Amino acid sequence: MMRAVRIKGLSLARGERTLFSGLDLDLESGQAAALLGRNGAGKTSLLRAVAGLLRPQAGTIAFEGAGGASLEGETARAEGLHLAGHHDGLKTTRTAWEELLFQARWTGGTEASARAAVERLDLSRLLDLEVRRLSAGQRRRVSLARLLASPRPLWLLDEPMAPLDAGHRALFGEILAEHLAGGGMLLAAVHDPLPIAARSVEIGG
Repeated sequence: MMRAVRIKGLSLARGERTLFSGLDLDLESGQAAALLGRNGAGKTSLLRAVAGLLRPQAGTIAFEGAGGASLEGETARAEGLHLAGHHDGLKTTRTAWEELLFQARWTGGTEASARAAVERLDLSRLLDLEVRRLSAGQRRRVSLARLLASPRPLWLLDEPMAPLDAGHRALFGEILAEHLAGGGMLLAAVHDPLPIAARSVEIGG
């Protein structure tokens, strides 16, 4: 299982514009890092690069397992991380339950684990509604439910708290704390502070 992420000398570009260069960042089991910076600084691009969706201009992103053993990048990404982007990526014509169950199974979860995520994130009364009928905060909770329905050690989150109301922000803060206490890792692009202890990493400063 993935226990660490090692980022060394990383440079990312968008088109011909360099977003940032020379970034070093180590993230280990039980740790969280909050990515800070102005809009367009490269926070989301960094998450996408760690997920393998964006090729670095320079530098390396490596994953380690128990005892510091190197993990093959493609396998580590396929089995060891979740990327929850700023856009929820939900199919709007499906019901909330159909979409959650599809995403849970696609990423290795089960119907039972999806049901447990529903209870944890207070989604029961939304299950029969089409995604297009949900509010932004409700859609975000459906999207985040797969983090619990198919547990993986590394969570890459882009503004996860933004559309949530105060009560569900507190609930998700508890979930983040539990994830870290269980040995998980968190890398999150944020504007507002996370409700957990996290190292601040300035991007594009």
